[in-house]
Amino acid sequence: MKRPEKSIIIIGAGIAGLSAGCYGRMNGYRTHIFEMHHRPGGLCTSWQNRGYTIDGCLHWLVGSSPASNFYRIWQELGAVQGRRMIYHEEFMRIEGRDGKSFIFYTDLDRLEQHMKDLAPGDRDVIEDFSRGLRIFAKYDMPIDKPPELYSLLDLLKLLSTRLPLMRAFMKWKNVSLADFAARFRDPFLRETFPLFWDVPDFSMAFMLMNLAWLHNRSAGYPIGGSLEFSKAIERRYLDLGGEIRYRAPVQKILVENGRATGVRLADDSEHRADYVISAADGHSTIFDMLEGKYVSEKIRTCYEKNPTFQPLVQVALGIARPFDETPPLAAGTSFPLEQPVVLAEKEHRRLPLHIYNFDDTLAPPGKTIVKVMFESDYQYWKKLGESPEHYRAEKERLADTVVALLDRRFPGLAAQVEMRDVATPLTYERYTGNWKGSYEGWLPTTKALFMNMSKTLPGLGSFYMAGQWVEPGGGVPTAAMSGRNVIQIICRKDKKRFVTTVP
Repeated sequence: MKRPEKSIIIIGAGIAGLSAGCYGRMNGYRTHIFEMHHRPGGLCTSWQNRGYTIDGCLHWLVGSSPASNFYRIWQELGAVQGRRMIYHEEFMRIEGRDGKSFIFYTDLDRLEQHMKDLAPGDRDVIEDFSRGLRIFAKYDMPIDKPPELYSLLDLLKLLSTRLPLMRAFMKWKNVSLADFAARFRDPFLRETFPLFWDVPDFSMAFMLMNLAWLHNRSAGYPIGGSLEFSKAIERRYLDLGGEIRYRAPVQKILVENGRATGVRLADDSEHRADYVISAADGHSTIFDMLEGKYVSEKIRTCYEKNPTFQPLVQVALGIARPFDETPPLAAGTSFPLEQPVVLAEKEHRRLPLHIYNFDDTLAPPGKTIVKVMFESDYQYWKKLGESPEHYRAEKERLADTVVALLDRRFPGLAAQVEMRDVATPLTYERYTGNWKGSYEGWLPTTKALFMNMSKTLPGLGSFYMAGQWVEPGGGVPTAAMSGRNVIQIICRKDKKRFVTTVP
């Protein structure tokens, strides 16, 4: 006799939740996703404003190439079939005040030569950096099973085939971008190199991984943007027979006899299942939905002390201009300002600019979406949000300031602006519930890179977590793998063989 399907409730229809739902269905579980927003994707989203599509997430997608192991996951999730990818020649440009630019080329040979041209006296440092890059570029990401399911034999096999990578990782993981940049004698490289990712104590190992993926042409940009990408995974989930309910925020995770048994929604309705997976915000899950009752000292310390990605303010402009003269860049341009400017109480000497002149689906013909994103303080916006009038006024002031700054760089731009859209940390919090508006969870610093975060909580059975708060480093691919990994763990618990299918 065939065993009845066990059931899984999944909190959140972001990439991790959709992934868990897809793999749950592939493996014979009844799955029901509850999502607070009215559409899928969570942080991997886009929205419309006056004929323009504003993308809120993807700049590059790890696993975009069939040559990558990770491509199999995107195939299983129905995310890449029929989707065109753009592979940029340049990742980022960082401009100086003297007309020079440090260009992070995606081709490693070209990047190495460019750095040597800029700083011939730093040949030894540049070659050390390039050797590290080439080692990282030789290895792909293993996707067969989550670390929790590795046996000692599995680990030994993995290490034996990846010993050079492990050595390189150990060499670079505790070196920050700032510390490495200090090795350059050339002042321009010393100044611009850390701006690859301008956050404190950012690990060089994470930088090398990103550049290696770009070099291998396994980190392309999916034409159509983030929401279309998320909708493709939603379609796959629904085609597999999964259920999803939008505008259904979970208020409480129900617990009986030490195991999670279901959820209570904001409308007071209760829903039961054999397993509960939270792919929602980690802090809300642990300290609100579970009232902080299942917390170890390690978990509490993480949320009290570990640095997170700082929340962003995003100013998007729809401009009646094609920007044909501007090279397409995956991560945009950082350029110096003539004078420092204060934006949301923080002084800025540079402006990071993203020009989407490589995706004609985001704007009407002959027009372009342009974005400026910068870190901001959550508490500043939280206080400002207490007065809707002052909150709106500050958003307008920011848009005015950004337009004026860009008009100096692109004369005549101000008169070509057709649409203005400002998203703040409160926007992120309102639509995704992310703690303090952080867009990617834990920061991959030299101390926190690949820190071990359990997908379970002490004293609570039949419950798992997936997503950015249990996978340091965050990002869309990590979220997808996290949902897949949790279903593998549940399959192991139920003594089921984990299976996948490709549509």
